[in-house]
Amino acid sequence: MIRVLEKIGQIARLIVETLLYIVRGEVNLRDTAKQMIELGVKSLPLVLVISGFTGMVFSLQVATELRSFGAESLIGQLLALAIVRELGSVLTGVVVAARAGSAIAAELGTMQVTEQIDALKALATSPVQYLVAPRFLACLIMVPVLSIFSNLIGMYGGFVVAVSQVGIIPRVYYLSAIRSVSIYDLFCSLGKAAVFGVIIVVAGCIQGLNTNKGAQGVGSATISSVVSSIIAIFVSNYFLSALMW
Repeated sequence: MIRVLEKIGQIARLIVETLLYIVRGEVNLRDTAKQMIELGVKSLPLVLVISGFTGMVFSLQVATELRSFGAESLIGQLLALAIVRELGSVLTGVVVAARAGSAIAAELGTMQVTEQIDALKALATSPVQYLVAPRFLACLIMVPVLSIFSNLIGMYGGFVVAVSQVGIIPRVYYLSAIRSVSIYDLFCSLGKAAVFGVIIVVAGCIQGLNTNKGAQGVGSATISSVVSSIIAIFVSNYFLSALMW
């Protein structure tokens, strides 16, 4: 119990300290832009591939079931609700956690075991301000942006399968999808993605800054970061969905 409370305290302190640096404008914008490219832009191809094929297979499976009821026209509606409300943001969070979260933990962990973190403290430089805040801000911005692309490519993948293999009229699919999704759904999807981004960067930074035992510790911190962030994403997704809808 003491260890759990200590971990919760570390997380809360890291988040509060990071937010204070961001609110006061004491974050290096050049480092933030660099992290946005590394953590966000370079994750885009993987997000597009996974979301596109997820939308395609979802459309294929749903069409098979709906065809027996003569309700193939509902494919667009079901796919839009599933992608926008759940799959788009969750898939984006998992992809970024696997790619960017592991990179954050490995990079900070390597700096910790090679005493670069201690060198920053000796130079009166806050590791949170210099290392954590740019990554925090980058994930907070880029994960929702990636979720937008995930929603679009997932819908397009489902559209391709519905039209080419099921025989749905494109206009029917389009109208069904548009009418089923509201502005509220879109904003809630972005809000969930922002929460997932915070989870990813906090898990990566906590594990990285607490790394020890040399190279073995870096590997363990990286694994722990990915596992803990993915579990937290799925757990928080349930409570966020229950709260929003």
